[in-house]
Amino acid sequence: MQVYKFGGASLKDAENIRRAADIVKNTEDKELLIIISAIGKTTNALEQVTTKYFHKDEKAHELLEDIKTKHFDIIQQLFGNQYPEVYDDINNTFVEIEWVLEDEPQDTFDFIYDQIVSVGELLSSKIVSHYLNFIGITSRWIDARSYIQTDNTYREGRVDWVKTTELVQKSLPTVLTKEIAVTQGFIGNTSENFTTTLGREGSDFSASIFANCLDAKGVTVWKDVPGILNADPKLFDDTIKFEQISYTSAIEMTYYGASIIHPKTIKPLQVKKIPLYVKPFLTPNESGTVIKEEDIPETIPSIIVKKQQQLLTISSKDYSFISERHLKVIFEAFAAVNIHANMMQISALGFTVCFNQDDQKSARFNEMLNNQFNLSYKSDLELITIKNANSETIKKHIDFGRVELEQRSKKDVQFVVS
Repeated sequence: MQVYKFGGASLKDAENIRRAADIVKNTEDKELLIIISAIGKTTNALEQVTTKYFHKDEKAHELLEDIKTKHFDIIQQLFGNQYPEVYDDINNTFVEIEWVLEDEPQDTFDFIYDQIVSVGELLSSKIVSHYLNFIGITSRWIDARSYIQTDNTYREGRVDWVKTTELVQKSLPTVLTKEIAVTQGFIGNTSENFTTTLGREGSDFSASIFANCLDAKGVTVWKDVPGILNADPKLFDDTIKFEQISYTSAIEMTYYGASIIHPKTIKPLQVKKIPLYVKPFLTPNESGTVIKEEDIPETIPSIIVKKQQQLLTISSKDYSFISERHLKVIFEAFAAVNIHANMMQISALGFTVCFNQDDQKSARFNEMLNNQFNLSYKSDLELITIKNANSETIKKHIDFGRVELEQRSKKDVQFVVS
């Protein structure tokens, strides 16, 4: 069996949903599980709804109406008035958010985030499943929350692999022998039956979880790029496509921030030696890139840019050296608020760390450490990592007048720039 994953850009409008259906229609594999991301920029829009609601801003309702309008416009283009059940299903799904917005916010931001933002995947997967059935491709919509079980770490749910594997293997193989199954990426469920999310862009990870549990033949991620490139084509003109890369190289690239694959995607596939194909959505017959278990030499420099970075310098209030005791306190606070360090450096009197900018997490971190340390922030920065770096590539892409922090190893270099 195969696992296909369609991202938000691949499902941004009615035309692209039709393209996705054509890809499914032309697949030769009889057993197919399809993982669906939220349509277009729906996740971003639902994040705005969540923030407005949490801060008791009435514009949350207005933003939600905009999201509803966009989804029903797509449904109208796909179905016209011939398939009333899809309108009822999607309307009832939006009610899940409307129920939340009716009450004053009582829970933590992260909990509320997961209950609202997760609905994006429910909406898109239902639309795709209905459309496949509408055009004669028999499919069954399944709820990923019935399978992927996590702990209570909202926005960063940690998978309970024992429970998840048991639930997937118990019933899903039987479903797949009879019909195509359509489910959601990005979301899971707690033992208390609350929805969790697996981290931003976590739908790729969902695909690898299901593939691991099902011993899939392969996973194909359909993207709006020709495959895995050595740089983001939106930022660089002279990109090079990799025909194949190893699991190790893919893990390194995602760790440094390459957005083509979610960082947690590779490991579950590597364990079972399941290949991951990254293929172009608009030209599905092209080869794309395959990630597999093989020693593949790397010589081409890869440039990875992470935007919206924050640089935090921490020093002791009494000007003492930063010791292991200080670092223990700092990293416990990072873990408590789910801040992931993208780059760090220690000096005699300070510890500097670069991480994804998140005002909610930074505020909670400040509350925990403000009394013990001096905290100094710089925001709206970029982290540029060059793998297999050479002097020519560094000179071409780095303006040293903008560098706030740099770090070098034998093969790789990193720069935080303003």
